[in-house]
Amino acid sequence: MKLYAVSDGPPSLAVRMALKALDIQYQLINVDFCALEHRTTEYAKMNPQKEIPVLDDDGFHLSESIAIMQYLCDKYSPLSTLYPEDPVERALINQRLCFNMNFYYAPISAHSMAPIFFDYERTPMSLKKVENAVDVFETYLQRLGTKYAASENVTIADFALVSSTLCLEAIDFDFSQYPLVRKWYSTFKEEYPELWQIANSGMQEIIAFEHNPPDLSQMEHPFHPTRKPKA
Repeated sequence: MKLYAVSDGPPSLAVRMALKALDIQYQLINVDFCALEHRTTEYAKMNPQKEIPVLDDDGFHLSESIAIMQYLCDKYSPLSTLYPEDPVERALINQRLCFNMNFYYAPISAHSMAPIFFDYERTPMSLKKVENAVDVFETYLQRLGTKYAASENVTIADFALVSSTLCLEAIDFDFSQYPLVRKWYSTFKEEYPELWQIANSGMQEIIAFEHNPPDLSQMEHPFHPTRKPKA
């Protein structure tokens, strides 16, 4: 098994945490995002979306971090509490995964990650969108009343949500207005130090880039505007 991943990418970090939690042996292949290795014709043979990560399980290629984590649980540990078979429990996990992808990570990435790597700026509106997303997550935690995002047990939904939340920690986002999110996040760190080690490795890279953004001025990205060097 091989995982094509980027070392500081939240979706990649979520999959790596799932692999670790499931105790699955695999080869980690770093994709150089800055060199646009994921935009090559060869990479597109594995994933026409040309996005990261991609799992290669003995020739079976699968993209999208949510699908990868679900597949790993279904194939290699179908009885795991990470992704239980009970329809209601699984539905709640799936909802949290969708929430993360569409409602939580999207504004977080736009506010935290995009301005580091490309010619975007953090604005009061981008911050407002992040605060709204975190506030909704706070509400979910309050209403469900469980230790983790979808259950008393950690699930793959937590891996996705943790990997998104660390982007905010990396830019010193103020979590003081969200005590349940803060508690959930700190509990994960305390109870799963080996998994947090994976997440933290990516966060430390984001922190470094936050203070010293990479020079990508020579990159010809098809979708994102590159930051031009100052005269």
